[in-house]
Formats: sequence, structure tokens, C-alpha cells
Amino acid sequence: MSKFFKIFGFCLLTASIFSACDSDDNKMAKIKVLMVDAPADYESVLIDVVDVQVNTDVWQSLDGVEKKVYDLLKLTNGEEALLGEIELPEGQLQEVRLILGDNNKLGQNGEVVDLDTPSASQSGLKIKIHTQIEAGVTYKLVLDFDAAKSIVKAGNSGKYNLKPVIRAKMEAQTGAIKGVVDPADIECVVYAIVGTDSISTYPNEEGEFLIRAMEEGTYNVVAIPSLESGFTKVSLEEIMVNTGEQTVLDTIRFQNDPL
Repeated sequence: MSKFFKIFGFCLLTASIFSACDSDDNKMAKIKVLMVDAPADYESVLIDVVDVQVNTDVWQSLDGVEKKVYDLLKLTNGEEALLGEIELPEGQLQEVRLILGDNNKLGQNGEVVDLDTPSASQSGLKIKIHTQIEAGVTYKLVLDFDAAKSIVKAGNSGKYNLKPVIRAKMEAQTGAIKGVVDPADIECVVYAIVGTDSISTYPNEEGEFLIRAMEEGTYNVVAIPSLESGFTKVSLEEIMVNTGEQTVLDTIRFQNDPL
């Protein structure tokens, strides 16, 4: 077996690789949407979540959204609910829309009463984001549902209205390394190495590659061409990856093996 195929076998099978090889990277960003709450002076605030959608140029529902009633008062002090996630092409994330059902309730003084929900809440509460997202980066979008400000007593009727006040905060969690190899048509594998761990990918037909979902830190990047190509590997040391950013490398140029 040639050294080249051993390398590819290592890439596919070794457990220490924490991001699988990908010869056709879609250059997408991953968005995880979570919900938290600020404390409020109630016994429970039950919110009926039906769907969560994000808007780039079109509205798209998150993957994995479960129709569920959440008690907001349990989502405090570091507790959070993962509503769903989605992969999007890099660009502008404009809005998120939280769609509520009818089963919204308020618990206080040992009783649970209905929360009257405006039709706008059921058709979708739109929260502005207007954030640029980059390929290869994982983001956490936190919806901070302010229960105290969102519940309004309806005069002396004994009824309560739900008028959601929600703040959205985007938090980048990982970074990425982007680059291109030359010549572009050489079969090769590109590794980002830190300590005893490595992440790897294959360049596409244009020689472009993107190593995504990388923790912040300093990496060594090694591009290893196939043994049959007659080119030697290229190593780049101390490549810094920052959370929320793409580190763009200079073109990796392979040289002929003098032997």
C-alpha cells in the first residue's frame, strides 16, 4: 500500500481525528439556537414553542425543533434549552422568528392561568439579528426571553397577556482555516495539528480547502501530496485560529521532490 493511501486510511479510521475528512466541504456556517430566561417573580411561565425559523433571503425552519412547552423559569442560572440548529451559507443572518402555540400559561399563588397570546406571537415573533456569519464557524444564537417584562396584567380582569420581550445574542464558538493549494489538481490531504490531535480535509477541484469547527488556538498546518505526484509536503507552523474568524492562509505551493 502506498504512503498516500495509508494517509487517507489514517484520516478515515483514526479515532484521534475529531473532524472527519471532507472532500466536498459545503463552506457552511452552523447556527445553534438556544433559549434562556431572566428571573421573574412567578412560580412558572410556560411557553408553547411550535417552530423556530431563521431568515437569510428566505425563512427556514431549524432542524430538530421539538414542539414543546418550556418553563422559562427553569432556564436561568446557566440552564438553557437547545431549540434546534441549522447550517447556512456564509452571509447575512437577518432575523429569527419564534412561533408560539396556544398552550401558554402562568403559575402564581398556587394557580395556573392561561396567558392570552397575541396573534403576532402565533404567526411569528421576529427578532432582528443582522449579523454576518462566516463559513466554517459554529455560532450559538441565544434568545433571552425576559419573562418579567413579557407578562402584562389585563387591568382588573384577573387575566394576563403574553407580550414577549426577547433579546437575541450571537456568540461565535469556533473558528476556521481557509486556503488553497497549487497546483490545484494534485491529490493531497491537509491537516491542522495541535498537540496529538488533528483535523483534516481534502481540497476541492479548484485546490480550495476549509477546515472548520476549530477551537481557538495555535495549529501547525501540513499539506501532504500523494506519493505518485512527485511533490513534497508543505508545513506551516504557528497558525493562529480565533473564535468567530476564518484564518486565510497564503497559497500553499508544492515543490518537486528532488529525489
